[in-house]
Amino acid sequence: MENQLLHTPEGVRDIYSQECSRKLYLQDGLHKVFHQYGFRDIQTPTFEFFDVFSKEVGTIPSKDLYKFFDREGSTLVLRPDYTPSIARCAAKYYPDEQLPLRFCYCGNVFINETAVYQGRLKETTQMGAEMIGDTSVQADSEMISLVIHLLRKAGLENFQVEIGQVEFFKGLLEEGSIREEIAVQLREQISQKNYFGVEEVLAHQNISSGLKELFMKLPELFGSVEVITKARELTNNPRSLAALDRLMEIYEILKMSGLETYVSFDLGMLSKYMYYTGIIFKSYTMGTGEALVKGGRYDNLLGLFGKNSPAIGFTLMADTLILALSRQKIHIPSETKNYIYLYKKEFIKEALLSAAPKREQGERIALICMDETKSLKDYLAYAGNQQIDVLYFFDSSKEVRCFDMKTEEEHTEKLSILPEGSRERN
Repeated sequence: MENQLLHTPEGVRDIYSQECSRKLYLQDGLHKVFHQYGFRDIQTPTFEFFDVFSKEVGTIPSKDLYKFFDREGSTLVLRPDYTPSIARCAAKYYPDEQLPLRFCYCGNVFINETAVYQGRLKETTQMGAEMIGDTSVQADSEMISLVIHLLRKAGLENFQVEIGQVEFFKGLLEEGSIREEIAVQLREQISQKNYFGVEEVLAHQNISSGLKELFMKLPELFGSVEVITKARELTNNPRSLAALDRLMEIYEILKMSGLETYVSFDLGMLSKYMYYTGIIFKSYTMGTGEALVKGGRYDNLLGLFGKNSPAIGFTLMADTLILALSRQKIHIPSETKNYIYLYKKEFIKEALLSAAPKREQGERIALICMDETKSLKDYLAYAGNQQIDVLYFFDSSKEVRCFDMKTEEEHTEKLSILPEGSRERN
């Protein structure tokens, strides 16, 4: 590869200029929504011991982890998923806390994806929330409400939060005394909506014809709230019925806030993350086939770290959200306007005194001393390439020339910034 030093490895990319500014603006706005729901920030290490993300925890497969060794020979991994890290933190720092803990986060995760050719990156930005210590249906509803609020804050209106229930599926497995290895195969085929794959897995299983039929219907059990009623007619399994009852309670609570139009149900939704124990949910919108949000209840995960506590959480895929917004032509503003204060060397004081109060107010100003070998036209072209909003040109002690880079209009503004008694230049 020519100029290899200029390239990034496969699966990662640079984010710069206006794209980076818009991404940070979006993240800042969403961050505030987390705070509005009472969540507090937490930061976990970029890499952890391998055991935090091991097979027993039920996170990303080992082959998809970035693994390396420290000086002591311990196996470390780059963080592929925030939830186990936060579970570890909660168990370490709040071992005896019985009342709810609310954490939110923003950072990058690293998964050695094999589907880079499909546009999936190996390093992505995730934002999310974890509520630990609350097993109630109200907590489930609160998290769904937060997801809806976040996506609306981002500018989306046409999206759906699909809600499933792992307990419904586990109740059927229990009823059929289905072995773990068969359950894994069923989970995979049902998640892929593969009717014939489910039929093939069940072909040699000694279960009732009614239960077999229900398993085969699971890929079809998605849609509006009527799906819950339909599923109730197909089973009398107590564990599965209790799962359906909980889904209906969530729906009724969301109706109280007028959010029910944003949700649908999918009883065939089964996450690859094995730590989920109750409701699971994903959110989709137009413009991308990837989920914007993934989450669910994981009541047993913290026990692996020594703290027996229920929990529910989700992660929002920031890069996928930005892609969806772009494809739907939803504008993300940059964080603030960008200015250049271009000045001839003899007018440095005017430029400095003009910029100082504006910077104090939060304006983003680049002070540039004009190179005598360059023309004003050169700097205007530069400002356009750098996606600057406004260029001010200080070539007088009386006034400043102002160039709006968006409209290509020019006007002048009087200068009244020099302290009383200071010397004016001719």
